[in-house]
Amino acid sequence: MNNTTNKHMQKWISEVAALAKPDDIVWIDGSAEQIERLRQQAVADGSMIRLNEEKLPNCFLHRTDPNDVARVEGRTFICCANEEDAGPTNHWMEPSEMHRKLDGIIDGAMRGRTMYVIPYSMSVVGSPFAKYGIELTDSTYVVLNMVIMTRAGQAVLDAIGDSEDFIKGIHTQANLDKEQKYIVQFPEENAIYSVNSNYGGNVLQGKKCFALRIASNLGREENWMAEHMLILGIENPRGEVRYVCGAFPSACGKTNLAMLIPPEGYRKNGWKAWCVGDDIAWLRPGKDGRLWAVNPENGFFGVAPGTSMKSNPNALECTREGTIFTNVALNTEDNTVWWEGMTKTPPEHAIDWLGRPWTPDSPDKAAHPNSRFTAPARNCPCRSTEFDNPNGVPISAILFGGRRAKTAPLVYQSRDWNHGVFVGSIMASETTAAASGAVGVVRRDPMAMLPFCGYHMADYWQHWIDMGKLIKNPPKIFNVNWFRTDDEGHFIWPGFGDNLRVLEWALARCFGEAGARECELGYVPYPGDINLDGSGVDEKTFEGLITIDRDLWRKEADDIREYYKQFGDKVPAELFAMLEVLEKNLS
Repeated sequence: MNNTTNKHMQKWISEVAALAKPDDIVWIDGSAEQIERLRQQAVADGSMIRLNEEKLPNCFLHRTDPNDVARVEGRTFICCANEEDAGPTNHWMEPSEMHRKLDGIIDGAMRGRTMYVIPYSMSVVGSPFAKYGIELTDSTYVVLNMVIMTRAGQAVLDAIGDSEDFIKGIHTQANLDKEQKYIVQFPEENAIYSVNSNYGGNVLQGKKCFALRIASNLGREENWMAEHMLILGIENPRGEVRYVCGAFPSACGKTNLAMLIPPEGYRKNGWKAWCVGDDIAWLRPGKDGRLWAVNPENGFFGVAPGTSMKSNPNALECTREGTIFTNVALNTEDNTVWWEGMTKTPPEHAIDWLGRPWTPDSPDKAAHPNSRFTAPARNCPCRSTEFDNPNGVPISAILFGGRRAKTAPLVYQSRDWNHGVFVGSIMASETTAAASGAVGVVRRDPMAMLPFCGYHMADYWQHWIDMGKLIKNPPKIFNVNWFRTDDEGHFIWPGFGDNLRVLEWALARCFGEAGARECELGYVPYPGDINLDGSGVDEKTFEGLITIDRDLWRKEADDIREYYKQFGDKVPAELFAMLEVLEKNLS
């Protein structure tokens, strides 16, 4: 069945089919009937297990190949004509050479399989923000995840019409040969290829491949921004909702912040928090001079381990219906799922993520540490009423954050937009015991975009500076650090819902409702500016949380100068100017 008269699309799909040689071609129309047929097919062929229909209606468990459990940055490429344009932090190969390699893998790879044509929209179909893609895949798992994560189906084909303006995506599991696994973005061709993988982050092409690597390049060309950011609405007791975006490297509490539950005292006073997005924000200057943001996704692709009714009840509630769980354990007692950190007491009997019998005495973990859930956004109890607003929401504040034990204060505000770009460019986290290698090593991850920027990182910083000139009323930019520790290594700040206390001050700063004192880094709150009632933090401890250790920061400034060197003469002069101000302030 062919659902479009678009000649460009038909020609391209015919060419891919001639190379991949599928037995059949099926167009995804997004209907409930078609989705249910595909679910039944996946259960019949063993690729998915249907879970307890009473406790987890329309939920399924999938296990990937044990060698295919995470994003593979070493096999991810940006293929543009000039290597220089990809920059030193991306892998590059000459495009025609990469095409030859990929064509060799795709040749005949879909024999005996069906090729599915998934028309999908990033953002609401018809929105000024919307961008459209077609992913061709031989995986029912990919289809069923993409219809959760994006707006997929016939409406997208209708929106594309006869245009050539869509992102072309090809995915084949092939034979899951890890030596021939490639996740490739061709920014100049608006094309994405994923081969020899079936793990979500590599093959759900609407996610990082399109929404960040390809979109960051489109944003540079078209004067908008594609960012690895949550979008959160904070409603104050007056009923005003103010929106923040936040960029955080992994393991820094991004999803927990996106689904924040205010502390009890705040809730009693009428404060509420609304999730617009947990991972990706597309931002455009509005006619009113402000920066407006949408979440281009339609679901959550969350890390399961550690998610519980205690750590993030809203995230767990998202998974109650219509969810696909990947590489978690199967609780055989009631045919539900389980992972480490979900409950205090593990099930007595389970099947682990590798399909083996598991008990609490088993030596290995029941769920893979990067096991996932793909859940519809409609399930989220704190989903914003603006989630589907095609015009997005106005952003008042941008937060950059990382995990620093001693260096970064709890919060500081940048002096202006360009200084904020500097603050984002130097973002860093210290490695924890969870990461392989030494503990406490500083890893820089500018704007949390290092693995996701589709072009040269220094050009990306320049794009931020250029955007600042186009936004008449830009958001104020802050750096936050929930992870300051005492001398015994214990966290000083309670985190989670209590982070609203910091957001309250930051948003009050955006609207001229709170004071601040200038320091070496920018502006920090006065002790009385942040409401500590019920936080367990006294004013003296709070003073310590916003204290700046000049010796540590002098070393930091040296590290930043060294870090910038790898980007050569492309680093914007404005950032060096900000570094010089920092060095002067510290002297």
